[in-house]
Amino acid sequence: MPLGANKAAIMGVAGVSTEDVVLLADNSSDTTDLSSVTFSSGIDSTYSEYIFKFYNLNPATDGAFLTFQVNATDGADYNDSAITTSVFYNKHSEADDSTNLAYLTDHDHAQATTYINLITGIGSAADESAAGEMHLFDPASTTYVKHFYTNVNMVQGPAAGNSNFMVGGYINDTTAIDDINFKMNSGNFDGLIKMWGVK
Repeated sequence: MPLGANKAAIMGVAGVSTEDVVLLADNSSDTTDLSSVTFSSGIDSTYSEYIFKFYNLNPATDGAFLTFQVNATDGADYNDSAITTSVFYNKHSEADDSTNLAYLTDHDHAQATTYINLITGIGSAADESAAGEMHLFDPASTTYVKHFYTNVNMVQGPAAGNSNFMVGGYINDTTAIDDINFKMNSGNFDGLIKMWGVK
């Protein structure tokens, strides 16, 4: 996404609007020792696309997975909407002795109502973290399923190196989605997550 006229919204504070990109919310008031980050307001028919950006997510548990799940307007416990995904990744070790490029069938989900993996194996050392973004399309639709894709990069632990995960999928629910939750599969984490609306 080019910055251009949208720079203020992309880099600014919640509620600042320039053109068609609006920063709606973030967890900047509390970025340490988080059990999860939830966006439970602002996801509605105002915007046709929502972008979630992850900044230096550092788990307490070495090798943790960043995951997410949603609630439809009639849900409250993050296990009612089935999600199907496909996962592709690439990696390169710091020692330059290991590389990989693969489709990860064992990380796919087929109609899963559990939390969905966005990236696995994030390092927990002080200089290790994950960063990236998720795009969610037309979550307020009551006609169609909800498509999304993610691109998340990390320093991998315990074997140091760069890994990049790309996940594509859809939330198989024709009820409007108005609530999303991000957490690690094990332990708490530090970091910042921001949510934008795109008209």
